[in-house]
Amino acid sequence: MDYFKKCLELAIEAKNNDEVPVGAVIVKNNKIIGEGYNLREKLHKVTAHAEIEAIDKASQFLKSWKLYDCDLYVTLKPCEMCEKIIKQARIRNVFYLIDRLDYKKEYNKTIFYKKEKENEQLSTEYLSIISSYFSDKREK
Repeated sequence: MDYFKKCLELAIEAKNNDEVPVGAVIVKNNKIIGEGYNLREKLHKVTAHAEIEAIDKASQFLKSWKLYDCDLYVTLKPCEMCEKIIKQARIRNVFYLIDRLDYKKEYNKTIFYKKEKENEQLSTEYLSIISSYFSDKREK
């Protein structure tokens, strides 16, 4: 199967629904196990990108968020948010048709502030919680 052809069909579906035309599929063992297109406007959900929709469906199919040995095919190079989620999902390879458009601007002006020093007691308590969680997981 031509995975990019399926991605293009999904992108057209997105465009027909007044969404940014991006389509994506997740493939494992030469079989599509998840697909998606942008649904941000319909779902009023900032994370409803094509890649995330495909990852969610593939995860449900495999009953695991770890998509080892899976490949992602997508029409447009993933944004930074999707890149990080793709890596978290342990996807093996990402194949895309075109880079993001030069005139599409990133509007993110959010600033992140680390407040560890002002909240030293809470920071120490949280460090203990998260450290013990992962320590317990490694022991199992």
